[in-house]
Formats: sequence, structure tokens, C-alpha cells
Amino acid sequence: MITPQPRLAPFLAEAIGTFALIFAGPGAAAVDQASGGAVGTVGVGLSFGFTVMAMIFALGHVSGCHINPAVTIAVLALRRMSPWRAAGYIAAQLLGAVLAGLAVVAIVAGEGDGGASIPRIGGAEAAFWSEVILTFFLALVILAVATDYRAQGPLAAIAIGGWVAVAATGWGPIANASMNPARSFGPALAANEWTSHWVYWAGPILGAVLGAFVYELMRDPGARGPIEP
Repeated sequence: MITPQPRLAPFLAEAIGTFALIFAGPGAAAVDQASGGAVGTVGVGLSFGFTVMAMIFALGHVSGCHINPAVTIAVLALRRMSPWRAAGYIAAQLLGAVLAGLAVVAIVAGEGDGGASIPRIGGAEAAFWSEVILTFFLALVILAVATDYRAQGPLAAIAIGGWVAVAATGWGPIANASMNPARSFGPALAANEWTSHWVYWAGPILGAVLGAFVYELMRDPGARGPIEP
């Protein structure tokens, strides 16, 4: 008989949720590359968006479903999460991302870059600014719909997944629209592809922290909801 472990549950949820995101998102990009475009840009974008949506519905009540170190760092910056819990979340996210990246590379037989995040149009500078702006709005949406009592909480997964899908579809050709250091780290490690990798840490973290603080400026103090379960 399996005994529930409430203290470990949020960290396990973050690892599983991040695994699903990387397996489905960068995995779809890897399959598209290996198959000569069978998935398509829209297909890859929808894979990201629908996976985020599904994981929030499935795991949001367990861990908050950050599945993104930039989001966790933004929540920590707002002092709404303890440093130890944040460190545990990030470790779990990176573990899930690495395992998923290795699975993608193994299944697709090492074809291409395994869905790694690489600057493609405009180089590292364009990649950095696109990551900052896209993640700014991702954090803004998350803080608005998932932590404010005035918002339609049950629809949070749809709003967040919708933004991820739009960003990945419209801006993916620039630099993969990562918005998530774990999303970039897992495939990079698995495929040994580190081109301008710093962009995918600096850009999302800066954008997420800015987005979180901007929403805090707009929040009614009486409408503050919990972030840390």
C-alpha cells in the first residue's frame, strides 16, 4: 500500500509537471525537426500551451504548478515563498527537465538539437529581449489570474496556457520563446547544445520578476490570494 507523503507532494508535482512540459513542448520541436516539419510551428506552440494548461488543472492544487524557475524566483522576490521551498521547487523542476530532455533525445535517436533553445533570428540580443518581454507578460498573467481573488480562478489554466501557446507560436522562430530556464536547460544538457544559453536564464528571470512587481502595483491589497500552498 502506498502511503501519501504530503511534504514531498509539491516537489514531486513540480518535477512531474516540468517533465511533461519538456517532453511535450521541446519534444514536439524535436519531432518536427526530425520529421522534416510534420508537426509545424503551430503544432509546437499548441503542444506547449495545452501541456501547461493540462498540468495546471492536474497539479495546480498540489504545488501551484510553477514548473518554471523564473516563476518560482519571481514569487520568492515577492516574499510569498520561503527560500528553502523555492530552492526545492527549482531543483525539482530542473530534475524533471533533464529527465525529459534525455527521454526526448533517446526516443528521437539524437536527431537535431533535441528541441534546445537557440537564438535564430537576430542573435543573442534579440533572443534576450524577446525572452524578457514574453516572460514579463507570462508572470503578469499568472499573478493576475491565479493569485487575485477578483480574477476567475478556475479559468487560470486556460489563460496561462493560452499565453504560452500564443508566445510559442508567434515568437518561437526568434529564439524558441522559452520563458522558462528549465525548459531550456533540460534539452541543452541532453543534446549538449549551449549556444547563448545564458539568455534563457537571464531573460526569463528578469522578465518574470518585473512582471510580478508590476502586477503587485496594480493589485488591490484586499484581493491578495495565496501562492505558496
